[in-house]
Amino acid sequence: MSSSREKYYRGVFLVAALYDTILGIVFLFFHGSAYRLLDIYERLPYYRAYLSLIGAFLLVIGIAYWLIYFSDLQRNRDLITVGALYKLAYCATAVYYFILGEYPHALFVWLFGFADLVFFILMVECRLFLARKSTT
Repeated sequence: MSSSREKYYRGVFLVAALYDTILGIVFLFFHGSAYRLLDIYERLPYYRAYLSLIGAFLLVIGIAYWLIYFSDLQRNRDLITVGALYKLAYCATAVYYFILGEYPHALFVWLFGFADLVFFILMVECRLFLARKSTT
């Protein structure tokens, strides 16, 4: 694998790791403060365990991105695929609830949804690159 290409993809996973780890911590432990900061506290779900669970999932996938970043990209192709699917799942869910008009704040669609779309595209690009490299 070319050194510059490997650094590029490692950078993608470093940013994804930071992004999801931070969001995971926020939604696991500080979801009330986050909703207050966005001035949407009244939209906080009654059963806050849902947000804690989402935060836990984000934290776990953030850890997975750290593992990809610190390890061999070729050996982590399956984990990269799962990470890309995670990003696609959020994008699809954000778009679905945007269409229904049932999202708590535009930030959840326009910032998080757009960021995850970009991550999805970059992770698929990485996965395809690794697949091509493994056949040559």
